[in-house]
Amino acid sequence: MDKPQIIVHVQKTLDYSPFDVKWLPRSAKAVTVGSYPRSTGVIQIHELCQGDVNLVQSIDKPTALKCCTFGASSLAARQLAVGSFDGHLDILDLNQPETPTYSVNAHTQIVNCIDGVGGLGIGEGAPELVTGSRDGYIKVWDPRQKDKPVVNIEPTDINNKRDCWTVAFGNAHSAEDRAICIGFDNGDIKLIDLRTMGVKWEVNVGVGVCSVEFDRKDISMNKLVATTLEAKFHVFDLSVFHEKKGYAKVKQKAHDSTVWCAKYLPQNREIFMSTGGDGSLNLWKYSYPESRKKKFSDGTITGVPGKAEFIQKMNIAELPITSFDWNRDKQGLAACTGLDQSLRIVIVTKLNTL
Repeated sequence: MDKPQIIVHVQKTLDYSPFDVKWLPRSAKAVTVGSYPRSTGVIQIHELCQGDVNLVQSIDKPTALKCCTFGASSLAARQLAVGSFDGHLDILDLNQPETPTYSVNAHTQIVNCIDGVGGLGIGEGAPELVTGSRDGYIKVWDPRQKDKPVVNIEPTDINNKRDCWTVAFGNAHSAEDRAICIGFDNGDIKLIDLRTMGVKWEVNVGVGVCSVEFDRKDISMNKLVATTLEAKFHVFDLSVFHEKKGYAKVKQKAHDSTVWCAKYLPQNREIFMSTGGDGSLNLWKYSYPESRKKKFSDGTITGVPGKAEFIQKMNIAELPITSFDWNRDKQGLAACTGLDQSLRIVIVTKLNTL
């Protein structure tokens, strides 16, 4: 009991399949998006109140929704960007959700993933969104510019498109600097420098990449975690790049099945939670080595990986936990959804002791 404990505070059964969950900024409300059995979409807002979760708003949409983010919205507006199964990207004012404030036919197939930066006071520069799709394209959108993406990353081989499963913004520490990391179904990870519009680094981890996340969006690139189909995650130290070896990394078995996602704790970038296909949540802490770089006799410098320390585990479901989001305002408070059609509010104790 001296270690942090993972506690399911509330569990709520839903009548649809939730695919993503995000905390409404500066509130005790969690937003879920998903699909009804009839393939129509739904957005629901659930409020944590007196030990229970109450449904305060439900918004039906004509098409199933796969992913969402508040990342490109201001704290005042708190507008939700959603990606749909028919390839649309919409931005919604949740006070008037009937008509999107921004709508574009972003992709020809399902929008698998979305991330935002420049909003919520996180990251410098324009409030932008990045979307990845089954059609193999990755696109960056500025909501102030209608219809066309500001960046369009095409598949290398148009006849052999890879399914993009995950995208993430990072390196947004100035108005000019920005990067996106992309993960694909074949195990490819690509790091794109949006300042130079080039591939800074790429690697293949052997199996499909389910999620990628920088430890912070609004600092110079520091760490990146990537989770995969075959029960593992990779933590890359992005402080030192070697032309031949790339970035130093830690490879770790995390669960007994697919690792659906990993999310860094907003209040401590060395701590992250991974979610498993076996319905488990695993808490980890990354520790840096004494020196993060090593110099060879030829003068080249390479990175030195740290260690990922297992802290705590809790099985909270019998089916995969597919999405997870920490609350930025209350340390240890989190929300997650799974294939058992449930929303769970989770509390992790004693994080301040790590």
